[in-house]
Amino acid sequence: MYRVVLDTDIIVTALRSATGGSNAVLREAAYGRITPLVTPALFLEYEAVLKRPEQRLVHGLGLRDIDRFLSALAAACEAVEVSFQWRPQLSDANDEMVLETAVNGQADALITHNVRDFVKGAERFGLRVLRPGEFLKELRS
Repeated sequence: MYRVVLDTDIIVTALRSATGGSNAVLREAAYGRITPLVTPALFLEYEAVLKRPEQRLVHGLGLRDIDRFLSALAAACEAVEVSFQWRPQLSDANDEMVLETAVNGQADALITHNVRDFVKGAERFGLRVLRPGEFLKELRS
């Protein structure tokens, strides 16, 4: 089973489109075929971003629906303890916790739409950074 870290952009785009690659990645987690790795800080970021008014206008979910979604997501996730921080590794400080979750959780891959934001830092740790479509292709092969 693949152990992956989902960048926040994957969670956001999954709720925007039921037919896109990000949503398909979340379905793989719901089916138990992959294990998303999270830290409390990363999961709280998922929640904060999904509950922003501008995001709620786009995905159309109410606060209760978001809470239900997050509860279901949490049930599929494995918590990671961050034992080591190697900051700074990335140009965007907000991405550091995503990379640290992947490294500390010994993830097989970090899934994001912003591959170039993570590549240099991830290479230092032998971590693969994939777009949803790339990951799904690999998973299904």
